[in-house]
Amino acid sequence: MGVSSDNVHGLVLALSSSLFIGSSFIAKKKGLKRSGRSGVRAGLGGFSYLYEPLWWLGMITMIVGEIANFAAYAFAPAVLVTPLGALSIIVSAVLAHFILKERLHIFGVVGCVLCVVGSVAIVLHAPQERAIESVKQVWYLAIEPGFLVYTSVVLCISLVLMFRYAPRYGQTHLLIYVGICSLMGSLTVMSVKALAIAMKLTFSGSNQFVYFQTWFFTVVVVSCCLLQLNYLNKALDTFNTAVISPVYYVMFTTFTIFASMIMFKDWDSQKASQIVTQLCGFVTILSGTFLLHRSIDMAQNNVPNEPEITSETNLNSV
Repeated sequence: MGVSSDNVHGLVLALSSSLFIGSSFIAKKKGLKRSGRSGVRAGLGGFSYLYEPLWWLGMITMIVGEIANFAAYAFAPAVLVTPLGALSIIVSAVLAHFILKERLHIFGVVGCVLCVVGSVAIVLHAPQERAIESVKQVWYLAIEPGFLVYTSVVLCISLVLMFRYAPRYGQTHLLIYVGICSLMGSLTVMSVKALAIAMKLTFSGSNQFVYFQTWFFTVVVVSCCLLQLNYLNKALDTFNTAVISPVYYVMFTTFTIFASMIMFKDWDSQKASQIVTQLCGFVTILSGTFLLHRSIDMAQNNVPNEPEITSETNLNSV
């Protein structure tokens, strides 16, 4: 990885984003719990959380984090920025332990550390960003056969999950809601990167908003974000926050880097050893996620008399 000023700016923005986003999970979960006591829960299709100030605090915090994340993509490649979301796992899990009383076992701490170690391995061996001088270049990359096939597959799977499996198994299988968010998230990031590049070039004097491609990417970003927000709320209201965060991170990061590899051909200029190291980083992250998931189960089994945890245990039969 280079040490250019752009990379430094991208890293700082990505780290700040993770801190804000990790905190937002907690505020939104508290707001969802409060709204569920007086109205229809989000997990059952209700929208009473829109009247809860704490939920809006979490929403604003998440927006700030997403803006920082958006800016990071204008300076650094997706393969470098996306894995840094591991920090949000640490923030979310630790705050959930102290604020939401969602107990984090010692194995959960080890799991968080493994997630960070895996992310560091990916970051240190991330490919260099290719030079982009116009949003049209991103558009030509997006309409190449390989990425069009990927987009078609993602849309088909997401539609099947939304209309066939979510109504039947969404309340009992975590991967349904998180899978929809992660799949659509990979398309969101590609569009976000295109839009961030367009804005960066515009601010530098080359107006990119005269091209329809910039507006197309804008529409995709807004549409996908609204869809992700809806299903993320359902997941947060139904399952344990300390489990949602790492699972969502792993799936989202995997799909995003895979999409970036296809669209921007990130691995074409890398050696086999660098690619293998990045794959090892993913295995490390997956191991950390497994430990964190198991630690939550162990903590819940140790405190069966707490009504809040017992109810979530019944829902969290993935």
